[in-house]
Amino acid sequence: MKQTRIITIKKLVAALTVSSLCSFTFSANAAEKLEKDSLKLGFIKLTDMAPLAVALEKGYFEDEGLYVQVEAQANWKVLLDRVIDGELDGAHMLAGQPIGATIGFGTKADIITAFSMDLNGNAITVSNDLWQQMKPQIPIKDGKPVHPIKADALRPVVDKFKSEGKTFNMGMVFPVSTHNYELRYWLAAGGIKPGFYAPPQDISGQLDADALLSVTPPPQMPSTMDSGTIVGYCVGEPWNQQAVFKGIGVPVISDYEIWKNNPEKVFGVSKDWADKNPNTHKAVIKALIRAAMWLDADSNKNRPEAVAMLSQSQYVGADPEVIANSMTGTFEYEKGDKRDLPDFNVFFRHNATYPYYSDAIWYLTQMRRWGQINEFKPDAWYIETAKKVYRPGIYRAAAKALIADGKAKASDFPADTETGFKAPTGDFIDGIVYDGSKPNDYLSQFTIGLKGKQTVVDGKVVE
Repeated sequence: MKQTRIITIKKLVAALTVSSLCSFTFSANAAEKLEKDSLKLGFIKLTDMAPLAVALEKGYFEDEGLYVQVEAQANWKVLLDRVIDGELDGAHMLAGQPIGATIGFGTKADIITAFSMDLNGNAITVSNDLWQQMKPQIPIKDGKPVHPIKADALRPVVDKFKSEGKTFNMGMVFPVSTHNYELRYWLAAGGIKPGFYAPPQDISGQLDADALLSVTPPPQMPSTMDSGTIVGYCVGEPWNQQAVFKGIGVPVISDYEIWKNNPEKVFGVSKDWADKNPNTHKAVIKALIRAAMWLDADSNKNRPEAVAMLSQSQYVGADPEVIANSMTGTFEYEKGDKRDLPDFNVFFRHNATYPYYSDAIWYLTQMRRWGQINEFKPDAWYIETAKKVYRPGIYRAAAKALIADGKAKASDFPADTETGFKAPTGDFIDGIVYDGSKPNDYLSQFTIGLKGKQTVVDGKVVE
């Protein structure tokens, strides 16, 4: 009885005020009957969880008739498992998680997404010692390093480690994370082999590697590097800027510079949950779209308020100054070398929230490139798999409802005639052109990585 009373009081308080200390919201004005109005959503403490925090704090969930609790999770695996088990109704996810689960790499489950949470937002940071070893290979202009910094500058250092019998260890956040694929992409573009997977026998991802990549939870990245366990890492904010503030490392490249406007996180739910709760799902997506619009409105004018919001302990919990260093349109590389990078975090512009099939296919190509998919797949398989996971139809229904409500304009969203495929682009650090409709042709362009009929057997690539 006492527990019921506590919950009721929480809901009443949230109905009267949107409190940062209480995470339930309510409205009786939902346009459609919701199958479920009390939700628990998960996230990891990163700045790109911002749409969840904003939708809660600004009352957008409330407008849709939803009671919402958002809850930080220990790591990406726990988060995914809890969505699969139904302990969470949905979550802020790595873009590769719904795809990896659907194809059965790691945990097998049907997870879908109808909402992309952001573009960009990651960086690669190295220790101060590694930075000093890289600097002789980096061009300098007006006393500052010329960006973007390619992994070519790192290659002599990796070769030196090997000649001295040392392992070159770097961190990323999860095997199917954007961070893993971006770090691998950057290294391989500089001629450094990041290693292969060969499931089910070997899922280390370190077969035939020059650089050994391993999983480290995002908030632990700076301390793990400071201890010497790893010499660098790829992670989202605020954990790159944290290394700058602590004076323990240098972010050498942002993912915007590895692949301009790359898709980063998604909002994921189980397919079973989506099938049972279509109106609720649409209501959540409506609230998240509004949050993303608010975050990018009027040239990021709301970002300072978002920084204050995210700095609260129940969200990211980092110092506001650290979060603001990237969230408000700048990015600091070497300490004191702060540069304008207005698109480091993008939440709505450039159609950031739309779940394009071609985004899903890029992740599948990287899974194939590094052996997580250890056999040839025809182009049609990539497209079919993308359509199982990414659900633009649900997104469009939410967008049209917002337009009907007068809360958005048709011009805010992709046209109804769009195909799910972005135009081919060469906006990558190595200049290779990506066309999502031709995944095998794309893979064939890489010097390092699997292509065609190649597979990994006994730690070696064979035809």
